[in-house]
Amino acid sequence: MQMSFVPILLLPAVTIGLAVVLLLVANLLNPKRPGRVKRMPYESGMDPIHDTRRRFGVHFHLLAIAFLVFDVELLFLYPWAVAMRPAARESVTANPPIAHRQADVLQPPVSDMAGKAGIDWTPRPAFLGGMVLILLLTLGFVYDWRKGIFQWR
Repeated sequence: MQMSFVPILLLPAVTIGLAVVLLLVANLLNPKRPGRVKRMPYESGMDPIHDTRRRFGVHFHLLAIAFLVFDVELLFLYPWAVAMRPAARESVTANPPIAHRQADVLQPPVSDMAGKAGIDWTPRPAFLGGMVLILLLTLGFVYDWRKGIFQWR
């Protein structure tokens, strides 16, 4: 066996050994006070004594689904922000600030400032796509709010 495989085989062995040692130490040091409540299975916060067809509120599920939808939509904003970072860096470092130019130090006209600085104010398609996503997120949040999903009854 080559020596290059030793770290690969050593990692699972150390991981399993550490898990076994931690479980044994926890079992030895854990206080043992068994009781009726501690022996009952945990069933998502409900007592498993009642009938299995007992009704419960759908509000928990609506809130969970709304959370998942907003969470997944926010995950789409991360790659967008990473993609927009180079564009922001280009617009900041492309030209020196207006105040550093000698001719513009004395009261430049306000309408000329953007043109002389070389700032391009036309929005990029990727930026517009991100703004549409943020707008849809906001509209969905307002819709859920008006429907009362966030009201805890």
